[in-house]
Amino acid sequence: MRAQFVLSEIGVGLRRNLTMTFAVIVSVALSLGLFGASLLMSDQVDKMKGYWYDKVNVSIFFCNKNDAGSGTHCAKGAATEQQKNDIKAELNRLPLVQNVQYESSDAAYKHYKEQFGDTPVAGLVTPDQLPESFRVKLKDPTKFAVIKSAFSERPGVQEVQDQRGTVEPLFNLLDGMRIAALCVMMLMLVVALLLIVNTVRVSAFSRRRETGIMRLVGASSFYIQMPFIMEAAIAGLIGAVFACALIVGGKYALINNWLAKKIQVVNFIGWDSVASVLPLVLLIGLLMPAIAAFFALRKYLKV
Repeated sequence: MRAQFVLSEIGVGLRRNLTMTFAVIVSVALSLGLFGASLLMSDQVDKMKGYWYDKVNVSIFFCNKNDAGSGTHCAKGAATEQQKNDIKAELNRLPLVQNVQYESSDAAYKHYKEQFGDTPVAGLVTPDQLPESFRVKLKDPTKFAVIKSAFSERPGVQEVQDQRGTVEPLFNLLDGMRIAALCVMMLMLVVALLLIVNTVRVSAFSRRRETGIMRLVGASSFYIQMPFIMEAAIAGLIGAVFACALIVGGKYALINNWLAKKIQVVNFIGWDSVASVLPLVLLIGLLMPAIAAFFALRKYLKV
C-alpha cells in the first residue's frame, strides 16, 4: 500500500511539473553527454600520446662540411668518425635508450624527397647539405631533456631535436578542447542542479496540503520526501539514458563513420572505452538529482 501511494505521488508530481521535468531531462542529458564526451576525449588524447610518442625519436644531427665556421660546435667542419663513435657508445650505455640508428646524408635526402616529392622545394637541397644523424629511440619519450643536455654541447653535434615537437601542438589543441568541454559541462551541470531544485520546490509547494496532512497522521519525514526524491531521480535517469544515447551515437557517427575514414593514421578509441563511461553516466544521472532534491527538501518542505 505504501509503495503504491509513493508511486502514485511520483506520477502526480511528474504530470504537474511536466515542463520543468522536461527541462531537467534535457539539461541533465546535455551536461552528462558533455561529461562522457570529455572523458572519452581524455582517453583519446592519452591513447594518441602513447601511440605517437612511442614512434617519435630524438635526432642527434652532426655537423657536415658546409657548417665549417658557422658555430662553436661546427667550427671545425664535419664531425669526425671518432666523435660519432664516442657518442654512439655513450648512448648505448644509457639505460633510458632503447636503440640507436644511424642515418646517412643520402638516406636523409631520400626521406626528404619522399616528403616533398616533385614540389619546387625538393630541388633546393642536395644530399651533401643534409647532416648525418643518430635516431635515438627512448624507452620513455618524456626523458628527451636528458639526451639534449648530455649531447647538445658536444663537439661535432649540430643540433639535438625531439620529434615530439611536431605532434605536441595537436595534443595541446586536444587538451584545450577537453578543458573547454569540461567547462561547458560544469555550466550545464549547474543549470541542471538549479532546475532540479526549482522543480522540487514547485512540486513541494503545490502539494503542501497533502504533505501537511501526512505529517499530522504521523508519516515520517523520509516517507514524505521520498516521492519528490524519486521524481528527481527518475528525471535524471531519463536524462542520463539520453546522454548515453548521445555518446553512443557520437562514437558511431562521428568517430567510426567519419573520422576513422578521414584520418586513418590515428588509432581511435574503441567501444570498450565507451562501455566503461556509460555506467558512470547513468550512476551520476541517478544520484545527482536525488541528492540535490534531498537537500532542497530540507529547506523548502516546511509543513
